[in-house]
Amino acid sequence: VIYEIDTVVPPSTSDIFSIDAKSGEIRLTGTLDFETVTLYDINIKATDKGTPPLSGHCKVVLEVLDVND
Repeated sequence: VIYEIDTVVPPSTSDIFSIDAKSGEIRLTGTLDFETVTLYDINIKATDKGTPPLSGHCKVVLEVLDVND
């Protein structure tokens, strides 16, 4: 199975996240700021190596909590 990030909402933050194509592990490549964005929707696509290749989708919702208040 090969994993990839399909879309991120809001779109301007798509470079903050990366995914390992083999394991599906999602990692941060930047910082999150509660004052800027409090909720991210990350749509993931998983495709197998069959003939024909089949794919599935899921959504990961990330809520940022402001621990400073």
